[in-house]
Amino acid sequence: MKLSFVVPCYNEAENVALFQDAVIAAFSGCGYDYEIVFVDDGSKDATYHNLKKIHASQRCPVKVIRLSRNFGKESALYAGLEHADGDYISLIDADLQQRPEIVRDMVATLEENPEYDIVAAYQDRRGEGKVLSFFKKSFYAIINRLSDVSLRSDASDFRTFRRSVAESLLAVGEYHRFSKGIFAWVGYNTHFIPYVAEPRKAGTSKWSFRKLMNYAIEGIIGYSTKPLRIATGIGTLTAISAFIYLLVVVIQKLAFDIAIPGYATIIVLILLLGGVQLLCIGIIGEYVGRTFEQSKNRPIYLAKDILTYKNEDTD
Repeated sequence: MKLSFVVPCYNEAENVALFQDAVIAAFSGCGYDYEIVFVDDGSKDATYHNLKKIHASQRCPVKVIRLSRNFGKESALYAGLEHADGDYISLIDADLQQRPEIVRDMVATLEENPEYDIVAAYQDRRGEGKVLSFFKKSFYAIINRLSDVSLRSDASDFRTFRRSVAESLLAVGEYHRFSKGIFAWVGYNTHFIPYVAEPRKAGTSKWSFRKLMNYAIEGIIGYSTKPLRIATGIGTLTAISAFIYLLVVVIQKLAFDIAIPGYATIIVLILLLGGVQLLCIGIIGEYVGRTFEQSKNRPIYLAKDILTYKNEDTD
């Protein structure tokens, strides 16, 4: 098998058949074989029903992995990688904002340039609002300062890579996964190409501001321990400031007999120190919580149904 499409799906009932049509049209006459690996990430609509119909028709080789619940896009990508057989693997969304024609160009680039291991696409023009754009730029600025790996701010998960890269990604068995960070961590030579995201063919985006914030926190906590050092620095500065203030109060009282207003000072100090302590405990708690969940050694996903094109369907 030359190429595998790994396609995570969550409530994409109206798009999956359109996606297959687009792939078949784009790769007609390409001269090599390919497969589509759909991963139904616990959809609540008719996504799996439509995927079963696509699988039954086998207009092109199709696999369907149905997860037992919604594990998240990162886990769905991992499931797809485990079931992809291609020499090249392409991560692509089902909503057709990322066109299969670009994947054909990506494969050609890898074929013609053996020094490249990954071809990643970045959005040449974004249609998002200024507020969201500001927060995204701020996130990448922060994580690139804190992390040991460097992330390109405009790069997406839309990329095609060699089998060796896929095996390296699968070897990273983190329960909390942040794909952009994992790609940066495993390394390999990456060639970036621009693309323009098309409008969704149907449905609405599954990303909300809250999910993006959680994703950002996942990336920062997962790829840097510097927040712990920041917490230590905040605690140290607070302790030094408190000691200096103590000296000032003592000098004022003993040398100048200045009355110190006690109630307001105490309340302000209690609120300040309490807030600093809760902040530092919260940062530590994020790391401890992830360590606790990783230590359980739970699987990254659970598959409820697996449909292959070799008539080896399993439940």
